[in-house]
Formats: sequence, structure tokens, C-alpha cells
Amino acid sequence: MNLLQELEAEQMKTLRATPLPDFRAGDTLKVSVKVVDVTFDEKTKQNKTRERLQAFEGVCIARQGQGINESFTVRKISYGEGVERVFPIYSPLVDAVTVIRKGRVRRAKLYYLRGRRGKSARIAERVDGPSAS
Repeated sequence: MNLLQELEAEQMKTLRATPLPDFRAGDTLKVSVKVVDVTFDEKTKQNKTRERLQAFEGVCIARQGQGINESFTVRKISYGEGVERVFPIYSPLVDAVTVIRKGRVRRAKLYYLRGRRGKSARIAERVDGPSAS
């Protein structure tokens, strides 16, 4: 491993304390995002910051990059309009990622879902092999 890769691996360990679950394109994810609200208080003449977690739930349509530059794209339908958001994996704003449903797909990038609505946009559930329990 060269020096650059060693530094990158060290940075990845410090940025992500809890590892993200294994997920890929087609999986339904719930991404908890830190949102910072800044308001100005007239009485004290100071800015007040307030942090909260906001959930973004949708289908992972792509995963791109590698190392510290890796990111994933999540797509959801909100009030009849398609909304996509790209999240860097090692961002401090991404608090947690939960896999809700695993999808069975045959592509690495699901950009064709952008042109589909309703039943044609459904993804079959992936059932992993028999468990050893």
C-alpha cells in the first residue's frame, strides 16, 4: 500500500466510528441525516444553532467512487415528484444508514427507475441463501 492509500485508510477510520451496513443498488434504505438549523435571536443578538436528525427513505439506485470519495444515491417519490439525493459515505452529516429491504436487481446502476412510475418501478425482494441457524 502506498502512502496515499495509508493516509486515506487512516482518515476513513477516524471519520466513521460505526461502520455502515452492507448495501448495494436496489436496497431500500433509511438514511438519518443531521440537519443544522441556524436562527438569529433578536433579544440576545446571537445566532442559535440547533441540530436534529431527519430521515430520508428511498431506494439506493447507485453506489460510486472508492475509498474516502465513495458515495451513494438514494431516490424516493415525494408528493408525486421524484427526489434524488447523493450522500458521501464518510460524511459527518450522515448519522446512520438502515437497510429496510434488500432488492434483487441485475444492474449496478438503476437509473432506468427515473423514467418509471407505479408497478413498473417495483423491485423484487432479495432472499439470501438458507441460514445456518
